[in-house]
Amino acid sequence: MKKYIYSSVMIGLLGACTNSNPPAKTFVDVSGIDAAIKPGDNFFRYVNGRWYDTVKIADDQSGVGSYSFLNIPQKKLLQHILDSVSKGQHPAGSIEQKVGDFYASGMDTTTINRRGYEPIQPILARIDAIKDIAALVKFATVELKSGNPSLINFGIYPDNKNSSLVIAHVVQSGIGLPDRDYYFKTDSSSVEIQQVYKKYIAQLFQLTGSDPAAATAAAGTVYDLEKQIAASHKTNTELRDINANYNKVSIASLSKSQPNIGWESVLADLEAKTDSVDMSQVPYFVKLNALLKSVPLHTWKTYLKASTLKNYAEDLSQPFMDASFGFTKVITGQATQKSRNQIITEKVDNLLGQALGQIYVKKYFNEESKKQVLDLVNNLQKSFENRITQLDWMSDSTKQKAKEKLYAITKKIGYPDKWRDYDKVQINKSQYFENLLSLNQNAFHHYLSKLNKPVDKTEWEVTPGTVTAYYNPYFNEIVFPAGILQYPYFDHSADDAINYGGIGMVIGHEMTHAFDDQGAQFDKDGNVKNWWTKEDYERFRAKTKSVIDLYSSFTVLDSVHINGALTVGENTADNGAIAIAYDAFKMTQQGKDTVKIDGFTPDQRFFLSVGRIWRVKTRDAFLRNYVNTDPHSPATWRVNGPLMNSTPFYKAFNVQPGEKNYKSEAERIKIW
Repeated sequence: MKKYIYSSVMIGLLGACTNSNPPAKTFVDVSGIDAAIKPGDNFFRYVNGRWYDTVKIADDQSGVGSYSFLNIPQKKLLQHILDSVSKGQHPAGSIEQKVGDFYASGMDTTTINRRGYEPIQPILARIDAIKDIAALVKFATVELKSGNPSLINFGIYPDNKNSSLVIAHVVQSGIGLPDRDYYFKTDSSSVEIQQVYKKYIAQLFQLTGSDPAAATAAAGTVYDLEKQIAASHKTNTELRDINANYNKVSIASLSKSQPNIGWESVLADLEAKTDSVDMSQVPYFVKLNALLKSVPLHTWKTYLKASTLKNYAEDLSQPFMDASFGFTKVITGQATQKSRNQIITEKVDNLLGQALGQIYVKKYFNEESKKQVLDLVNNLQKSFENRITQLDWMSDSTKQKAKEKLYAITKKIGYPDKWRDYDKVQINKSQYFENLLSLNQNAFHHYLSKLNKPVDKTEWEVTPGTVTAYYNPYFNEIVFPAGILQYPYFDHSADDAINYGGIGMVIGHEMTHAFDDQGAQFDKDGNVKNWWTKEDYERFRAKTKSVIDLYSSFTVLDSVHINGALTVGENTADNGAIAIAYDAFKMTQQGKDTVKIDGFTPDQRFFLSVGRIWRVKTRDAFLRNYVNTDPHSPATWRVNGPLMNSTPFYKAFNVQPGEKNYKSEAERIKIW
């Protein structure tokens, strides 16, 4: 429901240590360093090469290491909690009862397999009963409230131009492949994905009783319609344009311009009382309005059946799950399905996350970490302020505005002060599918209750046990859940070099998001509002263009390059983070001395920590899709890219001209 312009797996904590005696634990994998590789040739490989060449990706995973893959062992901690509470006796209505019974219902594969696709037969019957376009749109709208989206993607979050008010937004939807470009690419990998996708849809139809020929024909019908829809979608790069994706319009106006959609009825069916919406991608809805009239009703009904089957395939019996995984493994390269425990743990965390989070925090979170994180965040703010002051491309008036925004950032650490209320959720231990519907409906109404009301900036949109962190431009906040406050990003006994190169670097990343290509368009209060002089903003755009050009030159697989325009925000944040965290580290006692630990200077240990936090290995299929759809660069270039532009790194490892990643002083990009 909640839209974030940035979502970054980065983190932060720990204040500056002043002990001159190094800790007993060194935190640098000295044996893993590949001394045969020059740091200036490929620092990612220098730090992680031996690990990368020997580590095995589990068959049921698409990657291994830190970054988002640190959620794999994290989910095991949550699973242990769920295994325990699901076997106990708890008061009716307690969070333990709801979390435990939902998990138990999802683990009851005997009942789930016996039911087959019976749980969705009433939904399919409602599709069969559709007699006209108005009924078609009504079905799609009502199903949205139960977590079955198709034609309309509806969200409730702050107004770009008035961040203190929550409004309704509608965004492009309607396709089943990861991105609109997959429908139009003709390379062998994309063609394979297209064919497997159509085969997957056909399998779903066969599992609900269609003969093979009819199922194949239906799949072709669905794919052809989705391709027409995809043609109206904006690309991932185009979606980064904040102003171009904001169009607040009255419902009265939409009712006239898009009569086939019937916006007054749509909003009434959604129970959304509002006289306007932000139509983020207008071309999609113009196209949808036309297609509703030009495409035969029976084609739309086939499309809605396919959409429903895909949406619920992983929630039905094993044959449906197998069909879904057949498509998933082509996208991710994952060899085998995740265990049932993993799947249901993720479901619980997604749908009852703050209930599960309360149990997780009590069991695993060290309250002292909150203060440690806050201390480090404050140190990074001071470092960032100093760098803003020293900028040679920004005027004093814009610098003042930037500092005001920097110090207006809200810091959320560990877990919410106010937990989400699940009192209206009813969980039945023997009805997994019905539990899903109940939870999805509860989530919808949770967001709906905020419509046209003041923003509650105390709320969190991630669960405490998740290994992630983010910057939210609407709230001008940085958020660090309890799940991320662990090694390799932070350890209370680590020396400053390790923690500033790890957590410090990623805290700097989140802060820099407030000043990347998108964040720079929001003011300190979270409104899309220009606070730059014209000349300063032109200089800023020129610098971000340099980032785009640099990263577009990096090859990932075969002839596949990073999409510099898609990843510019994350790359800008990575480059800013290295500089900000290093400056903050140099304010500590260790940062000022030269005492070596395990043969490495403090500066070298700082950069070794930077290299270590991106220790990730993924399958090629996953990486290919990642490059096409994700705004982050692959792990290798989250290390090598920023370090190419870091003069302190050159000095720390004596990087010389001729080494592969060497850039002259004039070529090194410096924004923040």
